[in-house]
Amino acid sequence: MGFVVLIVLMTTLVHYYLWRRLVRATTAPGPLRRALTWATVALGALIPVTLVGSHSDWGRFLVWPGFLWLAVMYYLAVFLVVLEVPRAVALAVLRRRAPARTVPVLVGAPEPPNEEPSTEEPKREAMNRRDFVARTAAAVAGAGALVTVGTGVRTALGDPLIERVSVALPGLDPRLGGLRLAVVSDIHLGPLTGLGHTERIVRMINGLQADVVAVVGDLVDGTVAELGPLARPLRSLESRHGAYFVTGNHEYYTANGPDEWVEELRDLGVRPLRNERVEITHAGAVLDLAGVDDVAGAAGGGGPDFERTFGGRDPGRSTVLLAHQPVQAVQAAKYGVDLQLSGHTHGGQMVPFNLIVPFQQPMVSGLGEVDGTQVYVTRGAGFWGPPVRVGAPPEITLLELRPGDRRKAG
Repeated sequence: MGFVVLIVLMTTLVHYYLWRRLVRATTAPGPLRRALTWATVALGALIPVTLVGSHSDWGRFLVWPGFLWLAVMYYLAVFLVVLEVPRAVALAVLRRRAPARTVPVLVGAPEPPNEEPSTEEPKREAMNRRDFVARTAAAVAGAGALVTVGTGVRTALGDPLIERVSVALPGLDPRLGGLRLAVVSDIHLGPLTGLGHTERIVRMINGLQADVVAVVGDLVDGTVAELGPLARPLRSLESRHGAYFVTGNHEYYTANGPDEWVEELRDLGVRPLRNERVEITHAGAVLDLAGVDDVAGAAGGGGPDFERTFGGRDPGRSTVLLAHQPVQAVQAAKYGVDLQLSGHTHGGQMVPFNLIVPFQQPMVSGLGEVDGTQVYVTRGAGFWGPPVRVGAPPEITLLELRPGDRRKAG
């Protein structure tokens, strides 16, 4: 309920701002303004209704228009905010350049009667200047938002990029050099995705011929009853040492919780790692592959248990941890984890949202370090909410381990 209230409050404020800049500032009082005002109210109501009803039978027909409008609304607001300064400057320049009005006086002519000068004409000219600036800003914002969202839809629904990353782990057994992990996160099977979304991801992962497949959370946005058929292609994942899964926060948001998906994935041949580790034996050497539950599980008495996951392990072995959120590396570093693989951020999904992510997470995307533990954050292969990605294309990562000094992603 709190989430819904927050969404209603935010959409109300944003739509009021859009109304002032796109309707009130560009139209005169009358039928057109009233019609556009009611349209703004309807579009504002569409967003919370879509979020609430997206998983119900009655709300499914709202999903595409609702989420697309959410993206358009977002970029309209972004463009209009960016245009606030140019808009103010343009108005100031036009006022300064407006010619001063003078009344010619003939020498020797009788003085004109003492009448109040008319202000209608200057007011009309000032209004025309404001209208011109407001309508120009509205047109630029509208065109910019539509082009941005259109491009973002094509990116989000297109093939994920294959990011090839080499990570050097000090102390890695040389025999483990060249071990390749296919990493995918944030697939977000849901009301806007179809079977082809999963099939494409599985086909691309299999084409990498990885040694290990890691599915790092946020696989679904719904129950097994709703989305089970969309997950079935995961049965076809291919790798030398198996496919593994850890929960993300969205698994905890489903109506039945994460347990049913854990069992469903187990049946599909993808092994869940729930605060546990397994040994990956490769070329005669052993790597500890561990996984912890997402922090969202803590509200229900679960969540990550690092002591259970790493208690009693051989400190001489290199360790790779699957943990959905990058912030979990703060705890992982205390247990000497060499490398953590995470998702969650979507790389920001829609610029400039990437500027907000660092307030919650230590990393947005790519390879970095948190308290001495290397962390790779994938942008994810799907999307949440609007089927739009701007500045953060979907990704599947082929990560190769190397012994020796640390190197940045190439």
